[in-house]
Amino acid sequence: MTSTTSTTETAAGTPGTYAPKPGAAPLPRMIAAQAALETKMLLRNGEQLLLTVVIPTLLLVLFSAVDIVDTGDGKAVDFLAPGILALAVMSTAFTGQAIATGFERRYGVLKRLGASPLPRWGLMAAKTLSVLVTEVLQIVLLTAIAFALGWSPHGNPFAVLLLLVLGTAAFSGLGLLMAGTLKAEATLAAANLVFLLLLVGGGVIVPLDKFPGGVEAALGLLPISALSDGLRDVLQHGASMPWADLGILAGWAVVGLGAAARFFRWE
Repeated sequence: MTSTTSTTETAAGTPGTYAPKPGAAPLPRMIAAQAALETKMLLRNGEQLLLTVVIPTLLLVLFSAVDIVDTGDGKAVDFLAPGILALAVMSTAFTGQAIATGFERRYGVLKRLGASPLPRWGLMAAKTLSVLVTEVLQIVLLTAIAFALGWSPHGNPFAVLLLLVLGTAAFSGLGLLMAGTLKAEATLAAANLVFLLLLVGGGVIVPLDKFPGGVEAALGLLPISALSDGLRDVLQHGASMPWADLGILAGWAVVGLGAAARFFRWE
């Protein structure tokens, strides 16, 4: 009778080991894989594409070509392009992320992912990377369209980058806070409503100085107003560093991310 052995041999002939070796992949690889999956799912979602690409593009083209809103002296596209870039950040980091995460939470996706080898903070990091990748694609597309419409930006590129990063952090925190505390249907309704309200009252298309003084001051404290005005100060007026707007965005980022970390419910 031929004897058997409990020792497992690999192709290399090493006893007691397995090929491929079982266990979790390195953490950076897991985060990168999850971020790639999140990005693919976002780009395949028709509703998300409508929010992140179609609506900002249509608004930029329409309001640049048709004199609907008095945007002051100069070309309309010079006023509109920074605001549309801010809208693109909000649509991805806040509206799109809140809706997608809210439904993932409802259907138990977050609960299952939270039990995987990928830690929960790693999942949030992957979602953040997905948002950043999507924003890069948005900004490239919208910038190309704005240039085709005659946009002539100038200013400090580092200030623009800092505004976009802080704006992303602020909107991501608020989006995750909403997705982690409200029911999915409530998140869907609230996120879309906030998107529409901030589109009108956030200085994206309508200048804030068109509103009454008290209302203008209050609207200026909103993250979308700080982001659109900050980008406009740099790209249209050549400001070196819009510290006031950066301070507002930093404040919203700290409050939003802190509240999301404290109150987010995975189930």
